[in-house]
Amino acid sequence: MKQYPAADIRNFAIVGHQASGKTILADAMLLSSGVISKIGSIQEGTTVSDYHPSEKERQISVHASLMHTEWMGKKFNIIDTPGYQDFISEGLGALRVGDFALVVVSADRGVELGTTQVWDYATRYGIPKMVVINGCDKEHARFDEVVEALQKEFGKNLQPMNVPVNPGPGFCEVMDVMRVERIKYPNDGSGKYEEIPFADDDPEKERIKEMHQKVIEYVAETDDSLMEKFFANDGLNEAELREALHTAIQKQIFVPIFTISAQKNVGVARLMDFIAKFGSSPVDRASVPAITPEGGPAEVKLEDSVPRCYIWKTISEAHVGDLSFFRLYSGSIKQGLEIWNADRDSPEKIGPIYLMQGHEREAVESLPAGDIGVTVKLRNTHTGDTLSSPQKRLRLPKVVYPTPNIHGALKLANKGEEDKLAQGLATLHEEDPTFLYRADPETGELVISGQGELHLEVIKSRIKRRFGVDIQLAEPRVPYRETIKGRGESKYRHKKQTGGSGQFAEVWLRVEPLPRDSGVQFVQSLVGQNVDRTFVPSVEKGVMTACTEGILAGYHVTDVKADFYDGKMHPVDSKDVAFQIAGRAAFREAFLAAKPCLLEPIYLVTIKVPEDYVGDVMGDISSRRGRISGVENEGNFQIVKCTVPQKEMYRYSTVLRSLTGGRGRHEEVFDHYEEMPKETEAKIVEQYNKLRAAGLKAEA
Repeated sequence: MKQYPAADIRNFAIVGHQASGKTILADAMLLSSGVISKIGSIQEGTTVSDYHPSEKERQISVHASLMHTEWMGKKFNIIDTPGYQDFISEGLGALRVGDFALVVVSADRGVELGTTQVWDYATRYGIPKMVVINGCDKEHARFDEVVEALQKEFGKNLQPMNVPVNPGPGFCEVMDVMRVERIKYPNDGSGKYEEIPFADDDPEKERIKEMHQKVIEYVAETDDSLMEKFFANDGLNEAELREALHTAIQKQIFVPIFTISAQKNVGVARLMDFIAKFGSSPVDRASVPAITPEGGPAEVKLEDSVPRCYIWKTISEAHVGDLSFFRLYSGSIKQGLEIWNADRDSPEKIGPIYLMQGHEREAVESLPAGDIGVTVKLRNTHTGDTLSSPQKRLRLPKVVYPTPNIHGALKLANKGEEDKLAQGLATLHEEDPTFLYRADPETGELVISGQGELHLEVIKSRIKRRFGVDIQLAEPRVPYRETIKGRGESKYRHKKQTGGSGQFAEVWLRVEPLPRDSGVQFVQSLVGQNVDRTFVPSVEKGVMTACTEGILAGYHVTDVKADFYDGKMHPVDSKDVAFQIAGRAAFREAFLAAKPCLLEPIYLVTIKVPEDYVGDVMGDISSRRGRISGVENEGNFQIVKCTVPQKEMYRYSTVLRSLTGGRGRHEEVFDHYEEMPKETEAKIVEQYNKLRAAGLKAEA
């Protein structure tokens, strides 16, 4: 493919709620432009963008796929993104490098949670939106209602650019608002269309003319002189209209809505015409914010000769290696170019450069500013990094990803595969920054975290398929804590005589509670010479061992002050190990005498749901021992804020989606520890004692 100037490039992300038809729309664009001969099938796994095994197996998009085509002399870089919120990182990366968002909405389901989320993300990145109502060939398509819902949610400036004539299974004709004419598509799926003037007596003609006038009114708002001309009834000529319409879209004074059937390839060609004529190009974002090495503000300009590109996605492909997807914001790059990783302060060398068509690669010698491509064999470059000039090491802002909201304890099915597992986890995290893993120091478990149950299941299958490691996922142990509510003390003597040198130590210890989140404080207030001060570290080590092991139920001790105030020693038998043992035992006795209790972690939870589901959600939160702290309005959605014990949050994202028909989402973050109810504590302590008596490690 030839190189295109920045003004002739259209970089856009196809985004929206799951099952709204994004992948088929991408195929329809490729079909219309002659790249493929027919639209693929989700069920058969033959679409261009859904080519990974996990996508074919589950019949959903899991990865953002890059495709390209040419239309009306313009290059389209199309990024098809997953609709499932479990894979939101893919959509965020695409929106980060796109020049506009093509928001796809289902003609029968209308505005959904995924719609509002991608809209918010596009707004956050400062890129314009265009809306596509897809599936007007469906039996229950309701175009007018969906337009009304869109305007209610996002503003009256969302205006239709075409209107379906015959929505439903026979859908093949629309009324074009810009041209004020009918456009009819054949049933062969070619996407070609016939333009038909309105008959003078057509009752729909006046309606479309009014909609056309409404569009002109919004367009005129871009410039005072155009507004004066509009109100003077002089009208706008074609050149004025074209330039003003482009400006109105950039400023989001006006947001166009198109109705299509991607599956039947009806309306797609006119949508592509509009994108080619009025869609955003890199020129519309000719200057983007950047960060200096010192952390100060800077700018990267499209006209700069220095190459600077942002790595928005990384994925490892068999027999190829790591593919680094990049957007070039200035300069040009070619294979072999020496460049600098501004985030890791290390040199890089550009490997082979490709254009992507799903999984197919087309090698190119170089790419110009504004374009999107892929390179391979970068040594130390990862998602979110900026490749820049060694002389001017500016960094582009990274994508901020949502925190995980579901967790699983990972267990190996077969021992001896730890190294392969570690490699697999690191690789998958590099590809998907919303997937996290960590070794929990308190529970000793390897915990993986993601955006939903499906996300973790896909991670599990990818570890098995790509790295040959079989794993199971279980509910993670909750890192409860142990503390005290009163004071206690102990005088513990450790004496052991086995022939020869024995062991002797006597430790007098007091404990008292500390404020929450104070940890464990060990002090000594010894007077006189009853205990040599060289044994103080030994007692402290014994106390800290007891705190790590736990006393009441096997969990870490916190918020306790231990005072070693007296004791006794033997001139021969007293030694380090003896005072460690005595310190550990004295602390246990004093702790049990000081009204011990268990603390549980409490999470701050923010839930976004449609208003109709607030009652069900709040009732469910109450059943989880949660406390509602407030409810706020956000458009058609309600934001419920609450605190809930971590134990009650296991797989909550799955429950929430079930309660809300997939329209609810939550975020959770650790907030604090607090004392748990006595009946709950009693069950945990009883379970611990039973397992301890059986010689097993406590599970909870």
